[in-house]
Amino acid sequence: MSFGNAGWALDFERLSAAVTPRTRALFVVTPSNPTGWTATREDLIDAVSVAERIGIDVEAVNFAAEYRERVFASFLAEYRAGRTPNPDVMCNAEIKFKAFLDHAMALGAQKIATGHYARVEERDGAHALLKGADPSKDQSYFLHRLTQAQLARTLFPVGHLLKKEVRRIAREAGLPNHAKRDSTGICFIGERPFREFLSRYLPREPGPMVTPEGERVGEHQGLMFYTIGQRQGLGIGGRRDGAGEPWYVAGKDLEANTLTVVQGHDHGLLLKRRLAAADASWISGDAPQAGAFAAKTRYRQADSACELVPSGDASFELEFPAPQWAVTPGQSAVLYRGELCLGGGIIN
Repeated sequence: MSFGNAGWALDFERLSAAVTPRTRALFVVTPSNPTGWTATREDLIDAVSVAERIGIDVEAVNFAAEYRERVFASFLAEYRAGRTPNPDVMCNAEIKFKAFLDHAMALGAQKIATGHYARVEERDGAHALLKGADPSKDQSYFLHRLTQAQLARTLFPVGHLLKKEVRRIAREAGLPNHAKRDSTGICFIGERPFREFLSRYLPREPGPMVTPEGERVGEHQGLMFYTIGQRQGLGIGGRRDGAGEPWYVAGKDLEANTLTVVQGHDHGLLLKRRLAAADASWISGDAPQAGAFAAKTRYRQADSACELVPSGDASFELEFPAPQWAVTPGQSAVLYRGELCLGGGIIN
């Protein structure tokens, strides 16, 4: 059995009981940039300390090449196309549960365990992906592209716990990272300024910032730096002739290199009752039949009632009774039936 680095504050009693002479920890080295991976010294020290407390060895593994090819190249291509990708979804599908899983299996592992807040259950001979018990930490949205083969070899030891319970267990077990601050930011960017990072790889192409009527109200710094629904960083607040409401990004025109902005959180251009998605992936291996479901169009969003309309082998449409705010191309639309995550696709 091998254990990943995504959340080391594990259920100590269950984990200790599972430890055997063959158990080991695999520490996936985190990228500081896409051209070379550098493990954060503090994270590695924490991992080694926890592994020693549990009584297992640690091996650091480097998937820099796989990450560049499978995640970062796609990340740049999506931004170049004016979309807003979610690299965490691809990192899980291609690195943590493919490259990392394959490496663990090659070492003779039977299962991998990570600290994702989600659950796996066997139902009717298949492996079901369920939401984590902690609604504020549920990560099933990021795991919706996993397959039956991947889930069959995966354990989520903290998925049935609240985060505060995980910290309590870690503290009582004497784990040194029990009070460590939650990580934030994209893994290969961290908390660095996003524009500064992205401009290292994609050229800035400033252009007009316009209203839906075509009135120029400012200049954008490059369409790649903006996402639908964005309010901060537009630089057009406080216009004398404005309505006084905040401005939001409502659309991008790559051909004309223009950014459309609107005033008011509930402007009509920010509200959608229908979306189309492609590159669909389904947990069961089969697309669900048309019907009523719930969906998330972004992480931390509450589930919204919808109707699924299949439109092809790997595409579908969703219709919502209630308008959805700032539906963003490049993000994932993920379907649920109650606590069961069915899969999803990339919003067009």
